[in-house]
Amino acid sequence: MKIAVVGATGLVGTEMLKVLAERNFPVTELLPVASEKSVGQLITFRGQQYPVVSMADAIAARPAVAIFSAGGSISKEQAPHFAAVGTVVIDNSSAWRMDPTKKLVVPEVNAHVLTADDKIIANPNCSTIQMVVALSKLHEAYKVERIVVSTYQSVTGTGKKAVDQLMQERAGDTVTSPAYPHPIDLNVLPHIDVFEDNGYTKEEMKMVKETKKIMGDDSIRVTATAVRVPTVGGHSEAVNVEFARDYDLAEVRRLLSETEGVEVVDDPANNRYPMPRDAHGKDTVLVGRLRRDETQPNTLNMWVVADNLRKGAATNAVQIAEYLLKAGLIK
Repeated sequence: MKIAVVGATGLVGTEMLKVLAERNFPVTELLPVASEKSVGQLITFRGQQYPVVSMADAIAARPAVAIFSAGGSISKEQAPHFAAVGTVVIDNSSAWRMDPTKKLVVPEVNAHVLTADDKIIANPNCSTIQMVVALSKLHEAYKVERIVVSTYQSVTGTGKKAVDQLMQERAGDTVTSPAYPHPIDLNVLPHIDVFEDNGYTKEEMKMVKETKKIMGDDSIRVTATAVRVPTVGGHSEAVNVEFARDYDLAEVRRLLSETEGVEVVDDPANNRYPMPRDAHGKDTVLVGRLRRDETQPNTLNMWVVADNLRKGAATNAVQIAEYLLKAGLIK
């Protein structure tokens, strides 16, 4: 199968290539796409080298799938050109997520909504993905009514520039090109993406809107606080979820252990709980610190961790492609 990866030289694009190889996706021809200055640069995939090609050449090659991780403006401009030649676009930016004509998909939760007519499919925000995976079966069993979530997000969510800033600060070097308006080492920033008129950041509002769309329930109330922390390799979330019906904690553990893509790590007596360093390089969502909220009925506290470059981006996109292939929606 002919596959294009748009943004192939970036942090997420590099991870997408790694995930495609690890999961043995049937790539017969790879079309890595990056900026014009990168055209001709060689990318190694499964031991074979492929030259970076231009956007126009990739479109002309009519790949079966194009996985985008090159920013919203490029996705808005170029995804329709791929779709016009029959390519299915899986886009990792925010460009199409809230478009009512486009599907927003986490395979473990709502892959069933996809049809052969879907030529541009949106990959959700990383912090939304891990939360809805953890909540999917609990929503079926108890019906989620309200979510209060605070995120603790890795600098890798911003990109290489942010990782460089953290490492330069940690080494005591001069920061040559900061990604953030403040130091990030030995600090936390309650500021991810731009602030909107309501005082929330765009990242926080993504979680509000995307959760409703993915879970297919506009009645779910969501409020979020998104925080950048000086870690590399995974996002963490404190999730307080109120259900319509009461629950049994043992049953919650059982449901989570049976949820596709979830690993329960919940043994506080032995200091076992999800941490970003344990999620790094994994495709699973780690869930622990399960406990009843004692201040109001039917409410659960949980701690959710995942590798934001993998399940939060690359792996979710590849899983969408896998579903399309298995369902006969691409060939």
